[in-house]
Amino acid sequence: MEREELGRRLGYSVSTIASFEQGRRIPPPRAIEQSDGLLGADGLLTVWQGQLERAQYPAGFQGLVELERTAIELLHYEKFVISGLLQTEEYMRALLAMRRPLLDQETIEQRVTDRLARQKVMFGRRPEPLNSFIMDEAVLRQRYGGEKVLRGQLEQLLLLGHEPHTDIQIMPFTCEDNAGVSGPFTIATRKDGKQFLYFEATHQMSLMAEPGQVTVAAVRFGVIRSQALSPRESLEFIEKLLGEL
Repeated sequence: MEREELGRRLGYSVSTIASFEQGRRIPPPRAIEQSDGLLGADGLLTVWQGQLERAQYPAGFQGLVELERTAIELLHYEKFVISGLLQTEEYMRALLAMRRPLLDQETIEQRVTDRLARQKVMFGRRPEPLNSFIMDEAVLRQRYGGEKVLRGQLEQLLLLGHEPHTDIQIMPFTCEDNAGVSGPFTIATRKDGKQFLYFEATHQMSLMAEPGQVTVAAVRFGVIRSQALSPRESLEFIEKLLGEL
């Protein structure tokens, strides 16, 4: 089947189909499944789907993505931007457009697709894992993409914050103590009780399982949680910010 015909049936341009074939862009799961049927691959393409999905992420990030699929609890502390798992598509695009050096449009589209896929996995699987998100007030006030984008993002936080398996807490400017000044991190717990620590430094992503380091991070998260506003107070705080826009 020619690229033009495959693109027409899948709803993609010829250039996008070419980027899929040449490995410059990873096709979304639905496109892989549809292509398998259209090309008569008898399931061969879908067999490789998991590896393709993992390959689209940097090596240091692949482990966290896999944990997001299986963990029973995830603890997230964010200091600079809203967690990717909570971002609206418009907020994602605003962040990606600010990157320097500039990202080309194809890369932006791929990263948006990747992030939305992670959200679908996280909030769509059953049983849904427990998610605790703590973020600094500054994250909620930065108008990345403009007022409309921020409004949509705050509304999404309110929506997700009312979900039974998701807690959102805010560390306000007025808080005189913050154990999270050293930066953002994530702790993931598997069903077998094994815990992992993920954090990012400049140009480096790290996933660690060393018990001592994970324990220190877990204690730090507990302190941050006690210093931040409660989930109920945090939702009221977000509503107040929305009213100010």
